Amino acid sequence: MAMRFKILGSGSAGNCAVLRTDETRVLIDAGFAQRKLRQLLHEAGEALERIDAVFLTHEHGDHAAGIEGLKKFPQIKVFANAATARAVQTKLDHPIAWQMFETGARFQFRDLEVESFHVPHDAQEPVGFTFASGHEADPITPRQRLAWLTDLGHAPQHIHERIRDVDVVVVESNHCPRLLEADLKRPWPTKQRIAGRHGHLSNDRMRELLEAVASPRWKHVFLTHLSRDCNSHEAIERALADLRTRLPCRFHIVASGGGSPECEL
Repeated sequence: MAMRFKILGSGSAGNCAVLRTDETRVLIDAGFAQRKLRQLLHEAGEALERIDAVFLTHEHGDHAAGIEGLKKFPQIKVFANAATARAVQTKLDHPIAWQMFETGARFQFRDLEVESFHVPHDAQEPVGFTFASGHEADPITPRQRLAWLTDLGHAPQHIHERIRDVDVVVVESNHCPRLLEADLKRPWPTKQRIAGRHGHLSNDRMRELLEAVASPRWKHVFLTHLSRDCNSHEAIERALADLRTRLPCRFHIVASGGGSPECEL
């Protein structure tokens, strides 16, 4: 079976994706309560009983709120670095058998090779991930790689290198700077945090990152974590205009609060 990937939900209301290979079913983040997570997995043809692990990027509730509801599923391993694990554990009423990794480490989980890397965001020790499965020289099960990159205020050079040689890029396109500035719901300090170097990528910064790397290997680029109030499909399309002519990959804009079509590699 090829690597299959589907975003179950994206945005401030919750973030989660399911990644499937021949031997493994994992969640990337778990930002929904158990009932909602069950519903989203059911709609994707999956169930919590079949999930093997969760990989957490950081402790914020829209990425980790679902960990509380996993106590009834001891088969699900929860991977996080020590700082994220400590921050999440303090909010739980039961201990988690954490699977710890060091940020920057590369390790194996079943038929997945996982690598974490630091991202600049206002959390304890936030990370992005790359996931790889398959074999370089095998035409039947060729090696496929996916990069998960959300919740970051800017993209240092090491992030460019992490997404260069992947088949799928999941990257946030959180806000349009003009819509954020005009927003009347958020106080000025909140706007500064969102637009800051440890906040969230704007459409413009997303475009700058993708333009700087522009890998011919990319097959799919998912644009995620859209602000419901401070972004729009039209604003992202304007930012993408030049990229669509330069890159042969497919772009998928994941609506705020929504999921994505399943991507099979």
